Amino acid sequence: MPIILFDIDGTLVRTGGAGKAAMETALVSAFGVRELRDEVDYSGRTDLAISRDLLRVHGIEPTLANQHLLRDTYLSLLPPNLSEKGGTVCPGVRELLAELTRAASHTLGLLTGNVELGARTKLSHFGLWEHFACGGFGDAHYDRDDVARSALAAVRAHLNRAVDPNDVWVIGDTPLDVKCARAIGAKVVAVATGWHPLAELEACAPDFALADLSDCERLLRAWA
Repeated sequence: MPIILFDIDGTLVRTGGAGKAAMETALVSAFGVRELRDEVDYSGRTDLAISRDLLRVHGIEPTLANQHLLRDTYLSLLPPNLSEKGGTVCPGVRELLAELTRAASHTLGLLTGNVELGARTKLSHFGLWEHFACGGFGDAHYDRDDVARSALAAVRAHLNRAVDPNDVWVIGDTPLDVKCARAIGAKVVAVATGWHPLAELEACAPDFALADLSDCERLLRAWA
């Protein structure tokens, strides 16, 4: 049974910058930051790593207590930012998830740098959360490879059996998605619906590099 692990931002949905806006507003609200500095890379990284670096860049000690305060404030601000920014589901995603869910022959999970409640908030906003049985999240990990390992462990727990990494596919939009897939011995589909162009993703040598997820039939054949 193929196991398909999806990234969220830039792969399943585009939030219109809602996550970044909520995180930056949380810095202002929780820590009184007056001047925001755009020096932290968000692409493909975990919320824990992003929060640590945001605190450091703004001269705040990145203790776990401060990271948790930033996280909790961010989570409270995420729903209104999602409503304000609009956002969209990426091309082909609804159709692909519908086909995979209908077939009931695949295990669908998440492999995301979002903290779990942030992932649930984002996907619930777009009506996608119910498709996924389990996942790895960015609550406790700074490194995306460790999120991949926790996602694989979550799949094993959900299925209550050993999992062959050859049966696992990671779907993501960044070079870090390709890297973390290889860290667990999984195959990978890189999709250029995020910030990284197709040529950059192709250079990472994924199993498939696609402009978007619209070609459901091609993917379903690969996962048969």
